[in-house]
Amino acid sequence: MASFSVGGAHSSLRTPSLFPTPPTIRMLKHHPVLNCTPFFTTPSLFSPKNLSLRSSKHTAGIACMSTTTSPVGKDDQKLISGQPNEKVVQVSSWIDYLPKEIQPFAKLARVDKPIGTWFLIFPFAWSATLAAASGSIPDFRNLAVFACAAPFFRGAACTINDFFDRDFDKKVERTKERPMASGAVTPFQGLCFFAFQLLLSHGIFLQLTNYSWIIEAAFIFLSCTYPLMKRLTYWVQAYLGLTINWGAILGWYAVKGSLQPSIVLPLFLSGCFWTILYDTIYAHQDKEDDVKVGIKSTALKFGESTKEWITGFAIASIGTLALTAYNAALGRPFYVFLAAASGQLAWQIRTVNLSSAADCNRKYVNVFRFKVFGIGFVSNKWFGVLILSGILLGRVFS
Repeated sequence: MASFSVGGAHSSLRTPSLFPTPPTIRMLKHHPVLNCTPFFTTPSLFSPKNLSLRSSKHTAGIACMSTTTSPVGKDDQKLISGQPNEKVVQVSSWIDYLPKEIQPFAKLARVDKPIGTWFLIFPFAWSATLAAASGSIPDFRNLAVFACAAPFFRGAACTINDFFDRDFDKKVERTKERPMASGAVTPFQGLCFFAFQLLLSHGIFLQLTNYSWIIEAAFIFLSCTYPLMKRLTYWVQAYLGLTINWGAILGWYAVKGSLQPSIVLPLFLSGCFWTILYDTIYAHQDKEDDVKVGIKSTALKFGESTKEWITGFAIASIGTLALTAYNAALGRPFYVFLAAASGQLAWQIRTVNLSSAADCNRKYVNVFRFKVFGIGFVSNKWFGVLILSGILLGRVFS
């Protein structure tokens, strides 16, 4: 999901400016169909040639403004523009406006792609909300503490992942521009940055009402060993599920100071099943490169039977969530939201095109939008929000 800047091809035609070229102009300048600098960026603004732009170029110019953050295949090119030779241009992110010395580390921590942080926060929020007393709202202090720590912990996990995968990433189209793969960050700098982020997250975790160093240490171990699993087993997405859903255990402990297996265990397993589902879809966008470099994944394990497998994991996730709610004596509102979440997973599985890298990426993070107070909730974030809303209302009205 690395984002990069576009530049260079027609730099000699730019007029001097105190401000950077807007991303939209960069897109048009390097669009393979237009293949020229847009008329509004050249001195010859009123030249006859510019005033007589053909309608076909106008249509292509509109098509180029539909972008994605991952490589696309022939089917995706047809979907976007109807022209098989059109390429999708990646637009630079807000990271490119940071000081140049900071940019590689911001990209290494994936700060411009917060979906991974949300995947860490949701299990903790589910668990902490479940731990609230009947008829009460959760302790927002613990939720706020974890929300502050999660970006640093997730950044540390991404950093150690890129450290171990730097040689593989060089050979994969989607990841070859990552900071350590491209050489923008050295391995030693990466390890120092990893330790720095862990130290920050640890300091914040200490502010939880009840803190357990054993739980934190166990999941630091899982985060550090997850990248190695890609070499050893096709069930790497299951190991990721164990890693990313550790908040389901910590959330309950932070509130209660102890664990209740009848509630915490099925909640933890439901998160693991959900992770296998969405990360298997995500892994399909890299399956051709994974075969070449020798990386394993459930996408390769399931192959043509992927939809049947992830349907099974969806049912398992919903079933264990229902068991969690029953053991926690949640009220009826939870089951209404659980039904809605089930529909979201069913829609996701039914509509995903596993042969399209772009569609796999969209199902992971970037479709099915709606806005609440200006905040966009997308795809799998939808599922997390629905379950959290159900648990909250189910606890309040239990």
